[in-house]
Amino acid sequence: MSDNSFEDLVKKLAEAVPQGLRSMRRDLEENFRSVLQTGLGKLDLVTREEFEVQEAVLARTREKLEALEERLKDYEKKQS
Repeated sequence: MSDNSFEDLVKKLAEAVPQGLRSMRRDLEENFRSVLQTGLGKLDLVTREEFEVQEAVLARTREKLEALEERLKDYEKKQS
């Protein structure tokens, strides 16, 4: 999650607070920020870059598997 997205979420949460509690907005923003950082820190997440690298590795592996399956079919036909 980008810093901008994170801060936007914190601000939206603070804006959703009822009018009577608006005077506590700064404290609430800090609490929201802390809770979100702790919660997101506990998740087992990967970066977009790591995900894309693994996606590429998987695609290459899938291509190799398909090629091997084709070779196996050809081999089995020759053996019959």
